[in-house]
Amino acid sequence: MGVSGATAYLQVQSLDFEGIVDSYAPLVQRIAHHLKGRLPANVQLDDLIQAGMVGLLEASRHYDASQGASFETYAGIRIRGAMLDEVRRYDWTPRSVHRKAREVSEAMYRIERRTGRDARDTEVAAELGVSMAEYHRILQDSTGCRVFSVEDLDEQGAFLEQVSDDGQGPVERLAREGFKQALADAIAGLPERERLVISLYYEEEMNLREIGEVLGVSESRVCQINSQATLRLRARMRDWLTG
Repeated sequence: MGVSGATAYLQVQSLDFEGIVDSYAPLVQRIAHHLKGRLPANVQLDDLIQAGMVGLLEASRHYDASQGASFETYAGIRIRGAMLDEVRRYDWTPRSVHRKAREVSEAMYRIERRTGRDARDTEVAAELGVSMAEYHRILQDSTGCRVFSVEDLDEQGAFLEQVSDDGQGPVERLAREGFKQALADAIAGLPERERLVISLYYEEEMNLREIGEVLGVSESRVCQINSQATLRLRARMRDWLTG
């Protein structure tokens, strides 16, 4: 594809939904297969594709070439968002896992406010009053059971999605840019190993086994590091997510 701007807009507008499906179904399938490899086994590929088609239809209705993004880029975002919304709708995670993950994040926040440095594993476990083994189990459960990405820190519905709706004004655009910069700064400030795992997982799109081979640790340990990094990011983005 690779067509952008006014040309892409005219091509998209000239197609009915059947034509859009014919042209962009491979994009939906590619995103679905990519997500499926990062989600638990009980998530069905067909469900992801069906949700992605809904996202594609929404993208065709709302695409605005004047915003500068190609249709494929814009559609990819809407398709992926629709798939993740579908997964969240059937959230399999026990409430206790969400609660314990929030408690870890809050403990990190308190420790880092007191000390002015990264909260250590042992300090977080002590703050929670649990053993290191239990703390690592909480991290394992949090990553293993939740659909989570660094662009979806807000459990109530993705701050980035809220401020990127059609028709956003200058205040909303400024908020979006401010959030993105704050998130980039928070990621840059992570402990080295956590920052590396985030980079390999979200930017290089490596799976946990591959990251474990790079770091020389087990897949379960990578899972824990990834969980700790995302919970630390939640703690450091607290003012954005609760304000």
